[in-house]
Amino acid sequence: MSLIRTEDVCKFFGTLEVLKNVSISVEPGEVVCVIGPSGAGKSTLLRSLNQLESIYSGKIFIEDELFLHRDKGVTVGRTAPQAHKRLLLEMGMVFQSFNLFPHRTVLENLLLAPVNVQNIPKAEAEADARQLLETVGLSAKADAYPARLSGGQQQRVAIARALAMHPKIMLFDEPTSALDPELVGEVLGVMRSLAESGMTMLVVTHEMAFARDVADRVLFMYEGTVLEDSPPAEIFTNPKNERTQQFLQRILAH
Repeated sequence: MSLIRTEDVCKFFGTLEVLKNVSISVEPGEVVCVIGPSGAGKSTLLRSLNQLESIYSGKIFIEDELFLHRDKGVTVGRTAPQAHKRLLLEMGMVFQSFNLFPHRTVLENLLLAPVNVQNIPKAEAEADARQLLETVGLSAKADAYPARLSGGQQQRVAIARALAMHPKIMLFDEPTSALDPELVGEVLGVMRSLAESGMTMLVVTHEMAFARDVADRVLFMYEGTVLEDSPPAEIFTNPKNERTQQFLQRILAH
């Protein structure tokens, strides 16, 4: 059973086709990294999976259930509303920007969704949130406001907040791209630990060492298509596609 699967997903921004018949799958417990140049459609793919972007055509399956089927801009099939909401909540997402509520403490940021969306009793949600903050190394910051945290700490809070919903898969959209270089390692460390714990992850990243060391598979996207889907050892040492070779030569030369 795939946790997420897409079939021939297409997406337009105006007349520009940014996703062209994209078919991918992510199995339970897998870490799949998506690499490629800017404008390749990587972030749009992630945002299409959790409905932040509306696809033009294609099918999205979650846990082998047809989550959404669109054809030429029209929805022709989808799960019933309650099931749709349930499946949507099974995807946690961490963005490039941290998107924390500035007027709420770290702990309050973590409690909002479990208490208000999942109706979890506050005491139970708080115990869980404190455990998650310990997991990301920030238990001492529970009562701090986001403005008092470094970028790396804010991103670790954002990861904990997504985990507070107990998703089955975590989507990461270039989670280190907004960070100063010296803060990148602390966020990647949390992501490595998550991967080691068995969390299913789909990660858009420019961190090639992370993709090489942590991913089970690496997808290379270029101009809206997936040109290569291989284990990291293969894609980094013997890429099949000429575009992949050019991209990696340019990236790894820096």
